[in-house]
Amino acid sequence: MTTPNAADAVPTPVGTVKAVSSNPEYSFSKPNRGRIRLLAGLGVEGDVHAGVTVKHRSRVARDPSQPNLRQVHLMHDELHEELRTEGHPVEAGQLGENITTRGVDLLGLPTGTLLRIGPDAVVEVTGLRNPCGQINGFSDGLMKRLTPRDADGNVVRLGGIMGIVLTGGDIAPGDPIAVELPARPHTPLTPV
Repeated sequence: MTTPNAADAVPTPVGTVKAVSSNPEYSFSKPNRGRIRLLAGLGVEGDVHAGVTVKHRSRVARDPSQPNLRQVHLMHDELHEELRTEGHPVEAGQLGENITTRGVDLLGLPTGTLLRIGPDAVVEVTGLRNPCGQINGFSDGLMKRLTPRDADGNVVRLGGIMGIVLTGGDIAPGDPIAVELPARPHTPLTPV
């Protein structure tokens, strides 16, 4: 994906932030904002899913003491473009993501990848988003489109990735995104 600059060992930016979104209330979509603030160990300031322990309703119902591996939801804008051409009217934030990216192969990243976003923020990738049935309420057939099956019958999740905030900072549309891969061997993303 990226290669560090030999001079300073800082990953070269490969993508940009297309949009940032948050919502203080439980709702499927998140309104776009001019900026969001990431808080280390918590997530997006003022977002309903921020916290040390799980905040997604289905996970809270199972075990509210679980660590929150879903502090930040990222989705690539290229997926939104594909969905629009297929008749699903999707825009940034409408599928619940906090950060809409451009130019980063999010689904191809291994677990533990560090995303350096904007001037300060660092998000560690924890896994794949596991889309819920609410997606069909947004656009009929969208759940099936975001969870197709591969040749072996396994579900392939296309609804973005999740992460935790290692270093806080403000993020705004247009900010660069640099990718720092973990040491090998890489662990493929699984649902969190």
